[in-house]
Amino acid sequence: MVRERVNNKVFTDAFFLPCPADDRKFVQGSLFPVERPIELDIGCGRGRFLLARAQSHPDVNFLGIDRSLLRLRKIDRRAVAANLDNIRLINADAMAILPRLPDASASAIYVFYPDPWPKRRHQSRRLIAPLFIERVFHILVPGGIIHLCTDHEDYFAAMTRFWGADTRFRSVTPFLPNEDEETDFGLLFRAQERMAGRCSFQKRADQGC
Repeated sequence: MVRERVNNKVFTDAFFLPCPADDRKFVQGSLFPVERPIELDIGCGRGRFLLARAQSHPDVNFLGIDRSLLRLRKIDRRAVAANLDNIRLINADAMAILPRLPDASASAIYVFYPDPWPKRRHQSRRLIAPLFIERVFHILVPGGIIHLCTDHEDYFAAMTRFWGADTRFRSVTPFLPNEDEETDFGLLFRAQERMAGRCSFQKRADQGC
């Protein structure tokens, strides 16, 4: 546990995971003190989904990844207050950390409302792209599922096109969070009666890493 004082606030970073040195991978089984299935929340934001999901599924370990240290520290404090020992947090860019996670370590991955980078000249920055799919393939266990959601029509079309073209995966029924698990973006869109595109893809059971 690291204690750090910033502007008279003390942060314990109780559930943060330090990255291994020298670009090495995390050791299999080192992410959580208790061995359970692991699910990833990539771009967990303010953590509404992550915290609710971890509380309602104590038999699952949840790893939240986000670039915002401030947001993760807020999640960390709330997880400590709720005594959620099945949450761990990594402050990093997803594409930098995914190659460092053990192969076949996650049973599910959630990516909700990633930045759509709507301008054509910026679309190469989108997270959901062939390289991301390749990294997800190695992290998921056979039969593992990735759940995606976006309110951007063009991005949703690209997501379904990329994943649909990869024969190592098959389309399955989209994941629908309950109201307690809905993200802040999702609650806003519900209030505005706006629809978000959701899709889920399962790694075929006969696929290795």
